[in-house]
Amino acid sequence: MSKISHGQMIISVTPNSAAMAAGICAGDELVLLNGQHIKDIFDYQYECLDTEIEVKVRHPDGSLEDYLLIKGEDEDPGLVFEDGIMDEYISCRNRCIFCFIDQMPKGMRKTLYFKDDDSRLSFLQGNYVTLTNMSDDDIERIIKYNLDPINISFQTTNPELRVRMMGNRFAGEALKKADRLYDAGISMNGQIVLCKGINDKDELDRSISDLTRYIPVLKSLSVVPVGLSKYREGLYPLEPFTKEDAGEVIAQIHGWQKRIMKEHGIHFVHASDEWYINAGVKMPTADTYDGYLQLENGVGMVRLLTDEVREALREADTPGRKGRISMVTGELIYPVISSLIKEIGRHYPDMEVLLYPIKNDFFGESITVTGLLTGGDIIDQLKGKDLGECLYLPQNMLRMNTEVFLDDVTVSELSEALHVPTGIVKSDGASLVDIIAGRG
Repeated sequence: MSKISHGQMIISVTPNSAAMAAGICAGDELVLLNGQHIKDIFDYQYECLDTEIEVKVRHPDGSLEDYLLIKGEDEDPGLVFEDGIMDEYISCRNRCIFCFIDQMPKGMRKTLYFKDDDSRLSFLQGNYVTLTNMSDDDIERIIKYNLDPINISFQTTNPELRVRMMGNRFAGEALKKADRLYDAGISMNGQIVLCKGINDKDELDRSISDLTRYIPVLKSLSVVPVGLSKYREGLYPLEPFTKEDAGEVIAQIHGWQKRIMKEHGIHFVHASDEWYINAGVKMPTADTYDGYLQLENGVGMVRLLTDEVREALREADTPGRKGRISMVTGELIYPVISSLIKEIGRHYPDMEVLLYPIKNDFFGESITVTGLLTGGDIIDQLKGKDLGECLYLPQNMLRMNTEVFLDDVTVSELSEALHVPTGIVKSDGASLVDIIAGRG
């Protein structure tokens, strides 16, 4: 028998599963599934569709053993693996002029400097991919396994400009991969990171016009402003958008929404919330967002949060408790959160909320979003302040499924430094109301 040189490490086995019944244990290694080597989680899930699956396992002593697992039609066989995608992440080979990772200071943890451009993370976690780092095999696997939606960073549909913006001579040609996804009916969402004087104005018109031909397979297109930190020495010179610029972008997008709505029945292209806040323009109504397809990209979060708060207040039927708490937020959304807290306060007048906007000294004051705040900045700016009985932190400040900020400060360390208990506020309006009402 030829030696099988690789496999997937099993870190645990689900109780009462087919794998446990067969005798497979944590520490074993999956080497073949239905006679196939498993590249990643999608190969695994595809091969596990049948009710009977053949598994070859390598035990810790090096011996190989075959198992036949019998399970229900929609039942997982019960194997839990070391890594979520069961493979190394695909890194990005672009040198984009707007890349935020290139704008980070030295000395942070290594994982923050990793540039992923992995279509599997687009499907699993909503990450955006540029198409430039995807092979033909990657495209075929997306189509074979019907992995959608796939989120794509288009930036521009001008091939020559895309090459310059991404620092990759294949970036223009890579746009053709979107044609293959469209032809296969793979749902997509698109993104344009707008850079002043580069892919805005006429170029933005061209890109929106070109991308409308993918409707309805391309469900939405967001336009977000480039983020510029203070660590840009030696990088491409980019300018921030002014209040007037933001107003012009909004007007341009609204014009396209009217045209596309008449032809396709959807708004399709959306300005991220940051444009409206910076321009001082009222947020669109909920129906403008076509079902909030790009919330994680900052599109419609303010409108949804506002509507959720008001819905929760309409349904509130219990009195609030008396107390004083504090919350922190980024400078960008501070006026919005402050207004909502006042609105909630009219229903729960016995709860005093101290809201503190945190300036981003770590990345620079032009970075105003809450999700890029650090524990160190919060500690520095809140020392000596009245924080009430408890300090509440927005969930999006923390790494996914952890209590760690971008600068590796933990919630416990922050709590100890500020001498106050801390709590986490989820990003929905009902949770904000519950905290202020004293139910959180």
